[in-house]
Amino acid sequence: MISQSQIIKLIFGLKIKQLRQKKKLTPAELAERCGLSNSYLNEIEKGKKYPKSDKIFALAEGLSVKYDELVSLKLSKKLEPVSDFLNSHVFKEFPLEMFGIEPGKLIELISNAPLKMNAFISTVMEIARNYEMKQEHFYLAALRSYQEMHDNYFEELEDAVDLFTEKFKIKAKAQLNRKHLYNILESEYGYTIDKQKLTKNKALGHFRSVFVPETKKLMINDGLTESQKAFLLAREIAFNYLELNERPNTTPPYKAKSFEEVLANFKASYFAVALLMNRELVIEDLRELFKRPNWDNKGFLSLMSKYEASPEMFLHRLTNLLPRYFGIKNLFFLRFSHKSNTKLYKLTKELHLSKLHSPHGNELSEHYCRRWISLNIIEDLKKIQKKKSSNNPIVGVQRSKYFGTENEYLCISVAKPNSPERNSHVSVTIGFFIDEHLKKKVHFLDDKNIITRVVNETCQRCPIEDCAERVADPVVINDQSRMELLEHNLAKLSL
Repeated sequence: MISQSQIIKLIFGLKIKQLRQKKKLTPAELAERCGLSNSYLNEIEKGKKYPKSDKIFALAEGLSVKYDELVSLKLSKKLEPVSDFLNSHVFKEFPLEMFGIEPGKLIELISNAPLKMNAFISTVMEIARNYEMKQEHFYLAALRSYQEMHDNYFEELEDAVDLFTEKFKIKAKAQLNRKHLYNILESEYGYTIDKQKLTKNKALGHFRSVFVPETKKLMINDGLTESQKAFLLAREIAFNYLELNERPNTTPPYKAKSFEEVLANFKASYFAVALLMNRELVIEDLRELFKRPNWDNKGFLSLMSKYEASPEMFLHRLTNLLPRYFGIKNLFFLRFSHKSNTKLYKLTKELHLSKLHSPHGNELSEHYCRRWISLNIIEDLKKIQKKKSSNNPIVGVQRSKYFGTENEYLCISVAKPNSPERNSHVSVTIGFFIDEHLKKKVHFLDDKNIITRVVNETCQRCPIEDCAERVADPVVINDQSRMELLEHNLAKLSL
C-alpha cells in the first residue's frame, strides 16, 4: 500500500513538472537555474525524491513562485482529480503489491503523463458517482480479483489450520466438536460469549454477531442455525490465531473502513470454513460424489449435513478445493437474497474463477433471468413453506445453455430461509462450465433427469420472444434494433 510520504513526493514532483512546463523550461534549464543536477531534478519530478528546504527555496526562486505554494499538497485545477485520487482512502488502501504492481511504477506512470492520467481518473470517478459506488465496492472488487488470481485457494491458510488443529489436538472429523470452539475462545483468548443480548435488541437484530473489543464479549444472535454459530466461533478464533487486529466487529460488516479490514475478514472466514470442513475428508467425499452415475438431491443434502455446514459454507469450500485437487477451474459462485413480499432478487455475492462467467452481477436495476435455477429454487422453497412449516434447505440442479452462445453450465443451487431475518430467503449456486475436462471428472453430468434450460442474462437484454417467465420488456434489445435500423438507413443515403 502506498504511504503518505510517497504521495507527498509524487504531488510535489507533479507540481514542479507542471510549473516548469508552464514556464516553457527544459529540465536542463531549470536544473541550471536552481543549481541542481539534471538527474536529481528528474527524480524529483518522478516522485522519487523530496528535496531539503534549501533546494525547495532554490526551486521556488527558479520557478518564480512562493515557497509555500510549492510545499502545499494542492495541485492546479487541471490536476485536481489526480490530487483527490492520490489522497483518497481507496488509493491509499488499495493493495497494489497483491497484484504485483510496485507503487513506484504507478507513481512513475502518473508523473510521466499526468494529464492523461487525470482524464482516466476523472472518468473512473464519474462512473463511480453515477452508479453510487462507495469505497467498499472498490475494496470488495479488489478482494474478488485477489481470490480469482489464486483460484480461491490459499495454501498458507490451509497450513495454518493444520497447525492450529495440531496445537489444540483437534482430530479430523466431519463434525467438529463445537465445544472445542467455545472452550478455546473462553480459555485461550479470554472471551465471554452472550447469546441473549443481541437477540433481544430489535435495532440490532439483523446482525448475526457483534464483538466488543474492550471487554472481549462476543454477542451471537440465538436465532441462527447451529452451523452459522459454529462458523462465527471458528472465524473469531481465526482473528486471534492469525493475529488479524484490523477487523470488522459486526456480522455482516455494516461498512468497510479499510482494505486491511476486508482482507482480514476474508482470511478469518477462509480459516473458519477450512477448520470446519477438513480438506482431506472433503476431497475424498467429492471423489465419491463425482463417481456417481446419477444426480441425487438427497445425497447432496446428506453430504452437506454430514459436515453440519450451511449451504454457503459448503459450496464455498468446493470453490477452494475443486480448482487445486480436481482441475475444475472454470466455475462461479453466486448468492441471491430475496424478500417474500417483493419480486426483486439481489445478487449479494459472486465469484468467478478463470473468466467472467455468465451469469454475473448487473447493477442497472434490471431483472435477472427467471429461468436461472438460483431464482427458481427460492420460489420452490416458498411453495414448500406454504404447505408446511420448514426451515430445511432444498437443492436443485440444472444445465443452463446461454442463448446465442456455445456456453453451457452445470448449476447446483441450494435455497434456505435467511436466518435470522423473517420472510427472507437466500440461494447459493455453484456453476461449472461444461467442457471436456468436466465431462471426464463428473460422471452424473449425463444424467438424463437433469433438466436443460435455455437461459439469458436479464429480461431487458433478452431477445427470446416466447419466454413465459419474462417479467420486463426487452428494452435494451429494442434500443439496439432501433440503432441498427437507423444506421442501415443512413448507410443507404450514401449509395
